[in-house]
This record gives sequence, C-alpha cells and structure tokens, in this order.
Amino acid sequence: MAQEYSFDISSKVDRQELANAIDATKKEVENRFDFKGSPVTVDLDKEHLQLETADEMKLKQLIDVIQSKLVKRNISLKAFKYGPFESNVSGKFKCKVDIQNGLTQEQCKKITKLIKDSKIKVQARIQEDQVRVTGKDKDDLQAIVRLVKEANYDFDASFSNYR
Repeated sequence: MAQEYSFDISSKVDRQELANAIDATKKEVENRFDFKGSPVTVDLDKEHLQLETADEMKLKQLIDVIQSKLVKRNISLKAFKYGPFESNVSGKFKCKVDIQNGLTQEQCKKITKLIKDSKIKVQARIQEDQVRVTGKDKDDLQAIVRLVKEANYDFDASFSNYR
C-alpha cells in the first residue's frame, strides 16, 4: 500500500514570539523621543491586544512599531485585525486588536474549495479550526502549499504537522 503524506493548514500565532515582540515594542516606546512623557499602554491577553495612547497620531505610531516588531519575528500581520480607534472621557485613544487563533469555518471552506477546484490529487478535510490535506505524492502537497500562499487571502494561513 502506498504511503499517505499530510499536513495541516491553520492559523496559529506563536505566543512566545508575540510576547517577545510586545516586550520589544514597550522598550522602544520607552526610549523614543516622540513618546516621552506620554502614557502608552500595550496589554496582551489571550485573544486580544489592548492599545492606549494620549492621541490618535501616537496610536498610529504605536501600531507601526508593533507591526515592525511582528515582521522581524516572522509573525504574519494578517493574523491581526485592528478595531476602530475610540476616544474615552479622559481623551485617551484606544484600539482593540483581535489576534486570529485558528481558522473560522468560512475560511476553512474557502481553502478546501480552492484545493478541490485545483484538481490536484489530494484530499482536504476540515478539522475544527484547521484543514488537513492528505495525498500520496509529496510534490502534490507542495503544490497545494504554493497554491494557498499564492491565493493571498486576507487572513493568516500557516502550514504545520508535515508527515
């Protein structure tokens, strides 16, 4: 019997790398002249980042700093969805950032449809928040990886568990 190969398509942000990127952001903000004397808060919880600054311009600069740190640590920017900027009573600006953890059913369906439409001889199955792709030929699996990367979705799709 021929051997089956497989891999998973999911969206998982490396929490340790994310924590390191946030720490690096906090250090840079402490030392930057344009943030001197201005309160800046960056809080990371399980599924969100909470950003808070004195004004909208500083909030945009903070997001730029965070994004540069994420890119340096090979974390996809597509895994982050930025909410609207909100101003509270004290005049501070806040932004809630959702961190993608796993694919939604809709995103899984988009990926499986793309794979099925490609006519490459592999099977794609949705398993909770990821897609398992199996096939007899490693080259077919590599073609699927290229296909999904080239599809350039508006969400993060990472590949893991190659077997």
